[in-house]
Amino acid sequence: MRLKFSQFLVLLLMIGGLMLGGCSTEKVSSSTSPASTATSKATEASSKSTAEAVTPSKNNSERVPGIKNLPRLEGKATVVMTVKGAPITIEVDGNNAPITAGNFVDLVQKGVYDGLVFHRVVREPQPFVVQGGDPQSKNPNTPAQQLGTGGYIDPTIKTERRIPLEIKPEGADQPVYSQTITKKPVLTHKLGAVAMARSQMPDSASSQFYFALADLGFLDGNYAVFAYVTDGFDVVNKIQQGDRIDSAKVTKGAENFKPPQ
Repeated sequence: MRLKFSQFLVLLLMIGGLMLGGCSTEKVSSSTSPASTATSKATEASSKSTAEAVTPSKNNSERVPGIKNLPRLEGKATVVMTVKGAPITIEVDGNNAPITAGNFVDLVQKGVYDGLVFHRVVREPQPFVVQGGDPQSKNPNTPAQQLGTGGYIDPTIKTERRIPLEIKPEGADQPVYSQTITKKPVLTHKLGAVAMARSQMPDSASSQFYFALADLGFLDGNYAVFAYVTDGFDVVNKIQQGDRIDSAKVTKGAENFKPPQ
């Protein structure tokens, strides 16, 4: 079904608002948002993804530089994130997004998300996303305009850890890496999806993530969904910009986590 012109404008305004978070060319994470490359349905229709012709194989991940140095989740895990004293249960899917899920679980186990702020909440003119995970937000003195530009600094490499865009198409054995896809993914942006925010560069996700506040199918194939809220979505719906994560803990499936090789 085609979007009415007014609906199309609303969509562009929401996405455009998210892109205003930063525009630095020096740091790719400065425009981190769940819509910085999927600007509109019209754009997607006019330019086909290079991944359309890609046939995922068991060796697909081996073509991505540095992927063996990233944590993985081989199976599923449960994370309980507490916000303002209320729990949000998240099922993390390492079967279909092993690198993205592994990165998230690793950061949870390291306590990276504890105390961080949800710096972007978009509910008007229609429900969109709740976004957080910028490590800079732990410091209450960080300027508001700077939030949304940071990622996790890995102490072993002394720089920001970035993970490749990882999306598994339906019917594929393995995910496609480092590129968007036009085929329907296994993990879609349905209500309660948890996905990684990134800049316009596909492999720029680090620690920032977002909750989908509605079915956001226009983001499918462009951003990496890796988990779903299974309980406590009412808590997500109450999150306001500036609210902090009390804590995040792995409560099940920790044995499926594999550290970097």
